[in-house]
Amino acid sequence: MNWQQVRLDDVPPSPWRNGGGVTRELLAWPDSKDWLWRLSVAEVAHSGPFSCFAGVQRWFAVLGQGGVRLTLRGQSHELTCHSAPLCFDGAEPADCELLDGATQDFNLMARSSRATARMMRVSGHFCIMLDAAKTIAIYAINSRAELHFDDQSLAVPANTLVWQALPAGGALQLRGTDFLWMEMAPSG
Repeated sequence: MNWQQVRLDDVPPSPWRNGGGVTRELLAWPDSKDWLWRLSVAEVAHSGPFSCFAGVQRWFAVLGQGGVRLTLRGQSHELTCHSAPLCFDGAEPADCELLDGATQDFNLMARSSRATARMMRVSGHFCIMLDAAKTIAIYAINSRAELHFDDQSLAVPANTLVWQALPAGGALQLRGTDFLWMEMAPSG
């Protein structure tokens, strides 16, 4: 079993149509045109509305710098690099206000009718038994993370995403200062 890996610096940025920032797409599965899930890092330079993604569940985590205030359905959510990821409906209008200048954010999007997804911010030691087959992804934020699955070990460099489809029943252990844990699976 080989873990796939992509470093943030190896992915060229794609500018947004509204000029508010750039996105680096790290993973779109099974492909960029008809994905079930998509993982990306955005560099947000200006406050403004998020793009609408009908039929998509969105997970959003601030990676660094100033942080943001997201307003969804009239409710404000202030997020910094210490906050848990926020999950919301991609069809909901979302307004993003930068709190203290530009910010860098991680996005996990899953097609609601065809896939499920979950994201957690983790520091320290994390261990989980996989109850079902799923794709697991880890993004090491500012320092490396150590991953152990059955008899495999992998050092995940800072600002790097690794992922692998894993079978049910395996034990996965992670250790690091600050990383994102994600799991994705097709529905049904």
